[in-house]
Amino acid sequence: MFDKTLLLQQLHEHLQDDLQLAERALQASHEAATHEQSKAENKYDTRGLEAAYLANGQQQRCLEIRQALQQLHNLQLRPVDQQGRVQLTSLVALQDAQEQCQWLWLLPIAAGTRLQQNALRVQVISPQAPLGQALLGLQEGDEVSLQREGTPRYWQVVAVC
Repeated sequence: MFDKTLLLQQLHEHLQDDLQLAERALQASHEAATHEQSKAENKYDTRGLEAAYLANGQQQRCLEIRQALQQLHNLQLRPVDQQGRVQLTSLVALQDAQEQCQWLWLLPIAAGTRLQQNALRVQVISPQAPLGQALLGLQEGDEVSLQREGTPRYWQVVAVC
C-alpha cells in the first residue's frame, strides 16, 4: 500500500524545497530592509521598519523549517503495534458516511503537507490537532467523531499501517 520510507523521502524533499523558497524570500526581504530607499523620509514612513519585520519573520520561518528537517532526520518510524492501534508515525485510512476514504499520516512535523504515492494521497496530520488527538489509540473498525462548526462529523478507521 504505502512505503513509509519513500513517503519520508518525499516529505524531506518537500521541506528542502520550502527551505530554499524561504531562504530566497529572506534574502529579498533583507535586501529591501537595508536598501537606501527604505530609509524613512519622515516620522510616518515605515517602509524600512516593515521590511525589517518581514525579514525577521522570514528568518524565523527558515529556522522552523531547519528544525523540522532535523526532527525528520531523527524520526523513528514505528511498526504497527500488536493491537494495531494508531500511534505516532501511523498511516490511517478513514472512511466517512458517504464512503469517501482519506489517508492521514500522524507525524510531529509538517502538518498539512499533502503527499502522493502511486495513486494514493496522504495528508500529514499533527497529534496535537483535534483529529490527531482523537485518533491516537484507536484500531481498525473504531469510530471517531469531531464537532466542526457545530456539526458532528463521523469517520470509521478502516486501516492502520
